[in-house]
Amino acid sequence: MAKILNVSNLGKTYTSGSKTLTVLEDITFDVEEGATFAIVGPSGSGKTTLLGLCAGLDRPDSGTVTLCGTEINALNEDERALLRNRNVGFIFQNFQLLPTLTALENVIVPLELQGVKNAGVIGRELLHKVGLADRLQHYPSQLSGGEQQRVALARAFSNKPSILFADEPTGNLDEETGDKVVQLLFELNKDAGTTLIIVTHDTDLAQRTERILKLKGGKMITNQQTQIL
Repeated sequence: MAKILNVSNLGKTYTSGSKTLTVLEDITFDVEEGATFAIVGPSGSGKTTLLGLCAGLDRPDSGTVTLCGTEINALNEDERALLRNRNVGFIFQNFQLLPTLTALENVIVPLELQGVKNAGVIGRELLHKVGLADRLQHYPSQLSGGEQQRVALARAFSNKPSILFADEPTGNLDEETGDKVVQLLFELNKDAGTTLIIVTHDTDLAQRTERILKLKGGKMITNQQTQIL
């Protein structure tokens, strides 16, 4: 299988006054197309920073990231944004829906910005898939946390991404709601054939992926296949 993400000797430091904090040190791994992959570790281990670097939301201080065949370090902001728009989907812990838009509008606006003609049809289809066919015209404030995350799921898959980054997708949900969202996430992912990378504290969620990378203190401790295969 081809590699959709290749991370080589990645490092990231932050400077505060006279102090330098190393957040990530010498991280190397790759992910195959269509794989499911989890990044785990305690708070402060560098998980979200690593996700941001892999998605081109931030730049590393050392090492390289190759995403969808393009080494992204050399790209400028506009070029990285274009690469993300074409290839990447995101799901965040805090949903990040636009409060002044309805559920349907939240899903279709990214498509409309890309000039997709049948954005409304795609949006309705996806919201139906996530069980929100009767909530299309509801605003985020009128939806529960679980419903908001399901809208975010629909939005993430709307542009048919090659790779989807999910940062603590169940972090703000109770266990039962979180389980339902995870089930939907894996179902949609399987249907779409998308590569899925999840940052999570939830060991049960991580075990549902094919491979787990464990971070501790900014260093990679393990990168192991799980038992689900």
